[in-house]
Amino acid sequence: MAKSKIIQPVKGTRDYYPELMAVRKWLYEVAALVSSAFGYQEYEGPLIESLELYAAKSGDELVKEQSFVFEDRGGNLITLRPELTPTLARMVAQQQNQLTFPLRWWSFGPFWRYERPQKGRTREFFQWNIDLIGSDSPTADAELVAIVASFFQAVGLSPDEAQILVNNRYLMEGELAEIGIQDESFKDIFRLIDRRDKLAPLKWRDYAKDLGLTLQQIDQLEELLRNDDLWQKSPALQGLFPAVESLGVGGYVRFAPYIIRGLDYYTGTVFEAQAIKGDVRRAILGGGRYDNLLSDVGGNQIPAVGFAMGDLVITLVLEELDLIPTDIKTPAASILVTVFNEDSLQESLTLSKELREAGLKVACYPQADKLGKQLKYADKTGVKIALLLGPDEIAAQKVTLKELSSGNQETIPRAESANKLKRMLDLD
Repeated sequence: MAKSKIIQPVKGTRDYYPELMAVRKWLYEVAALVSSAFGYQEYEGPLIESLELYAAKSGDELVKEQSFVFEDRGGNLITLRPELTPTLARMVAQQQNQLTFPLRWWSFGPFWRYERPQKGRTREFFQWNIDLIGSDSPTADAELVAIVASFFQAVGLSPDEAQILVNNRYLMEGELAEIGIQDESFKDIFRLIDRRDKLAPLKWRDYAKDLGLTLQQIDQLEELLRNDDLWQKSPALQGLFPAVESLGVGGYVRFAPYIIRGLDYYTGTVFEAQAIKGDVRRAILGGGRYDNLLSDVGGNQIPAVGFAMGDLVITLVLEELDLIPTDIKTPAASILVTVFNEDSLQESLTLSKELREAGLKVACYPQADKLGKQLKYADKTGVKIALLLGPDEIAAQKVTLKELSSGNQETIPRAESANKLKRMLDLD
């Protein structure tokens, strides 16, 4: 009789087997370390939100094309969260009279977007979010940029391998006005700029023509996007770059007039971190200032800046550069208590309990079986020391310790086993 077909995971999701889970946990730990080093507090929001929250400012593409939307029993449109910034704005707006500003908050959790799955992009992903709320100073922008650079340093990415590209939307709005582009067209032109590296040059120019730009305006816009000195006309960027230097991460940061970010709620300074491999650039994370979002969700207007980094692209980049530490894939237990026979099972369970109470990570083989099979299991799962507890050891209140890497073993008093194991595992 044929076996039934294995049910496949939902398209665009990932199964986190222990090896991949170890990488995700490591990324979380590095993000936590960097966030706390800058004085940020961890928080979290709900995994589902009203669609109305995102419809306010996130942009039509995110809301209409990329959100997982369903109707609850009350007829309300609910979505799995595609991002966290609107949730953060809502949470702050709800209690802004009780909160102490500036806020420094961070989070690391799951998100969903209905996109075409491909390398570096899935429909379900984990994301690091970090925000500074309550300051409109360029120094606040610089702090977020410095956090990105500090994360890169922590995972081993050098300035030759990753860069943080910075621009300012107010600066670009002024420049667009100078070439005759009207205010009501800024949103469309920003989307055009955001697609500069995603379309072939001729297709990009055709897109610009479709938006109503003249050939002269297209040429002027292309020249504008090549002007690396344009930042000197922005007071915000004139404040940001010296602050970045003072924070010691200037080598990671440079001005890029073509960085604009696609989400509609961004104001002021925006930035995007990119991995560099030869001539190929890959976006790792993006962020910027969103000074109007809190008022858009019903609160008072409070300045804010932040960024988000998904776990998938950064993992791919670090894998390609061989920067993921090998020692993060630690075994669930360093010690395995073997089971000699059914009569000794309870003694093996008791010994494993005693060692756990002493602070050791211990697994007990779940049943009596051939010793060779148990030792093979221990070796394959990364166990370092196997404990043999046969009738002789039980009678003498002793235990035999077998070091799997060398094959050496010794029998010691059971009462001394916890301290001996700690010394062998360098846990003292």
